[in-house]
This record gives sequence, C-alpha cells and structure tokens, in this order.
Amino acid sequence: MSQGLTEEQFLIERCDLNIQMNHSNHHTEQFGEDRLIVRRGHPFSITLLLSPDSKEFKAAETRLTFIVETGPLPRKDSDTMVSFSLSESTVDSEWSASANNQAGNRISVSINSSPDAPIGIYSLTVAQEMQKTFLGHFILLFNAWCPRDGVFMDSERKRQEYVLAQHGQVYRGTFKRIKGLPWNFGQFDTGILDICLKILDNNPKFVSDADRDCSARKNPIYVTRVLSAMINSNNDRGVLVGEWGDFTGGAHPGSWIGSGDILRKWAESGPVRYGQCWVFAAVACTVSRALGIPCRVVTNFGSAHDTDANLLIENFYDEDGERMSGGDSVWNFHVWVDSWMTRPDMGEEFSGWQTSDPTPQETSEGIFCCGPASVKAIREGELTKKYDVPFIFAEVNADIVDLVRLSNGEFIKFSGSTTSVGRFISTKAVGTDERRDITHHYKYPEGSTEERQVFEKAKHHNKLQQRGEEPGLHLKIKLADNMSIGSNFEVNAILTNNCMKTKTCSFLFIARAVGYNGKQGESCGFASDKVEVPSGEVCSWSTLTATN
Repeated sequence: MSQGLTEEQFLIERCDLNIQMNHSNHHTEQFGEDRLIVRRGHPFSITLLLSPDSKEFKAAETRLTFIVETGPLPRKDSDTMVSFSLSESTVDSEWSASANNQAGNRISVSINSSPDAPIGIYSLTVAQEMQKTFLGHFILLFNAWCPRDGVFMDSERKRQEYVLAQHGQVYRGTFKRIKGLPWNFGQFDTGILDICLKILDNNPKFVSDADRDCSARKNPIYVTRVLSAMINSNNDRGVLVGEWGDFTGGAHPGSWIGSGDILRKWAESGPVRYGQCWVFAAVACTVSRALGIPCRVVTNFGSAHDTDANLLIENFYDEDGERMSGGDSVWNFHVWVDSWMTRPDMGEEFSGWQTSDPTPQETSEGIFCCGPASVKAIREGELTKKYDVPFIFAEVNADIVDLVRLSNGEFIKFSGSTTSVGRFISTKAVGTDERRDITHHYKYPEGSTEERQVFEKAKHHNKLQQRGEEPGLHLKIKLADNMSIGSNFEVNAILTNNCMKTKTCSFLFIARAVGYNGKQGESCGFASDKVEVPSGEVCSWSTLTATN
C-alpha cells in the first residue's frame, strides 16, 4: 500500500472508524457496531494509525485530501464525489476535515459532512499526492438533529418518537369505534437499513439514470416521493402487493404485526402478498425512519376516494333507490404517513408535516404514488401546490352529494353532507401509546366559516390546477402578428384574473425604442387605463405604438 513513498508522505497502516463513539454522537447506536452509520451535517471522527517508520506528522505541513464517493457513478458535478483537504477546522455547511490531536502514531481526524449531501453508502479514501489509501465505508443518513438539514426537528421528544421509536400504534375501525393496532417498525433490526437502501436502488429512476437519482437523494422530498411509489408494487418490483378481496397465495393483510418480516421477504423474493393501507403506511414509516426522515402513521376516518377529481363524492341512485355503480367511495378508514421536512420548492410557510400515501389508488405523473403534500397546503385549500394536494384534500374534506336519476336521464340532488368526510384524524401521541386527534392540522372545524371558505377556494384552485394554471393575476404582452419594421404596430396586454373575486386594475403602458447595442432611445408609446376584470375572465387591452 505504501510502495514508493516520498519524503512528503507518511504510511497509514490502519484506520479506526471509532464506530461506538460516533454512533453514540449520531444517535445510531441501535444499528449495532458492524459498520459506521452517521447522520449528515454533524462531524464524526476517525483515527489514522501511522507506521512507526513514517515521517513526523505535522498537520500544518501535511497535504492530505479526503475523497468521499457514493453511488455506482460518482461525479463531482452530481455531489456524489467530493474531495476536501485537511484544514485547521471543519465547516458545518460543507464536507471538511481537521486534525484534532496526535498521540504517538495515532492521528485523530474530524470529518464533517455536508447537511445537503445525498444519503447512501459512501467510501472514504485519503490521497497524498498520487498515493491513495482506502479507509473504509460508511452510511450517511438524514439528520433531524442538524438545523441545516431539511428534516431538522427542534424537539428532542419528537425526534425520539418520529425517528428513533421502533414501536407504535396504527389506528383502524370506524370513527365510532377506533382501535389501535400495536406495530413493530423495527427500523434498527439487523439488515433492515440495507433493505431500505436496496429499495432506493430498485426504483425505476435509479435504473434509468443512476447518477441523477443518487444525486437527488440529498432531497427528502424526492426520497419520500420515491418511497411512496416503491412501497407498492404497481409500477415496479416494489415491496407490497395490494389486495382487497382474494388473499389466495399470500398472507392476509391483517396477519402482519411488524415491518421487518415484510421487508426481509421482499429482499429475498420480491413483492410480498398482501397489504392494505395500514400495512403500506407502516412499512413506509419504517423505511423513512431508518433513513433518518421523521415520520408518523396517520389514520383518517371517513376517508373519501375522489376518482374524478371534482372534490365531490357523488352517490348515484335510480328511482327505486338502488345504488348505481360509480367510482367515488368513502372508506371507513384510510392510513397514510406524514413526514417532516422543509419545502423550499413552495415556501417556508408550507414546511413541516408532509403527507404521502404509498397505497396504490390513483396515478400521479403516470406512477402509483402520492405526495409529499404539505399538510398546511391541504388545510388552506392550496390545491395548485406540489404534490397531489387535490386528491388528499378530497380524502379529508370532500362534500358528499346524493343524486337520483329520473326516467328522462336527468340527475337531481336529494341529499348530501359537508361533514361526513375526514373525521377523527389520528396518530400516536408523542411519548405515550395514547391516540392524538390531529384533525385540526388538516382542516378547519366542520361547519365553520373558515372551513366553507377554504372549500370554495379549493374548488377554484382545483379548476386552475386541472388547466395547468396558477391563482392570481397574470399579464401577458403580445405583439400583433402583422407587425413590420418601420411601421406603427399594435401591442396587446392580456390580463387573466385567476383570483376568486373581481379585480379592478390600473394599466400603465410605456414603450421606448432600444438600439441593437441596448441603448434606450426616445419614448414611442404611452397609455393608461383602469379596467374591471371579473373572476375567471380575461381582459384584452390594446394600444398603438409609433416607430421613429
């Protein structure tokens, strides 16, 4: 390993990864001590044991470069390969290393990982000029203890519950008879973390572009969305096969009491038969917690399945009172998971709990997955936000409409309810096995003015979302098609009002000539006007611009 060392180099005989100490500092001791597992954005220490024949180690004079790599195709541009030099101190915002102390031939080095680094299995190498020495492998996880990490949670009690707790309760039944099912998440059981990483490596995005997928694993939003697709097996060789009727050839969903057996069976032989919503959710919770994402299992009683995305559950009857077949339904209960993370893609106000649903119900972007959707966005009826907010909003807040079909084919509403959907939304309380009602996180109180206002807003946003539009006022400037150089031309201002109310707008139009070099010339057009634009309508306003 050390042939041809120069006077500037020294021989590293061995590297001690200090697993026990690092695991204690990184809250990973429950994984055991077989290999190093650390959380990103927090320093870990290694000890380099030098050969007695090596030159004297002087940190200030030593040119050491550490290299960390993850994924099958490590690249600097993808942040899956990073090199960093030994320096006087570590930096908490990026990969860095410093020598802490020296005792004889033992050099203690502190390495800090980036709080935005991709999670996964890493190799660690040290380079001296052209000589490289492999130091070992380690696994990097999300870090709920690091304020710079997107999954940071500022309550130790909640971190203990939503990252470290291996046992919990999954609620089932009806809103009148809620029963807790004890569940063994077992995220620290032997081999489970490897299986969780294997799930990521089996997702279609990794298969099609491993480099891009591994790089994207820095983002808990991305990882959570991948998991919501991979826990079911509808579009891939995911973990569980869903079944709600014939359980021949597999285990009844009600027979499972923990995630470990399911995950091990999947790792050995592929998709496991069978699961239903609480099984999908509990397994997703196990994988999320294993990877370091704070996660809780949530049950919604009176859960709507809105197949036509109109926020209504429509029950159709004939004139004899017989129920006609239809796609919409309301389940006694439905179970999903909430994961804790920031949402830089939507704005700080939408950070916090994010709902994702691994049960295969409807497709999202062509795949059977759902979320993550901000719980705040669901509560406020912000249906144009990512991901799948309309579907989850309907699950907790759709209106029920009962209609009868007359002999002439016309449908008449004869009954309905605005309060039957989304009741007693439940999760296990922090630190106890008691049930906690979190309905108020998802919706305003039923019958309140705020709840009805949000529902009307949601209907408005739902129409915009289906048209691919955003709420608010949108202005476009359009030049006349027949415009020619040297002639006067017409300019059209097109204003679209995607707000819920009529808007009175003041137009102010100023035009200037601009030379090819960017220099502004004289004014060639000015006009102003005030217009009233009703909700959902478009106003077009034109003016004539003179050429010089």
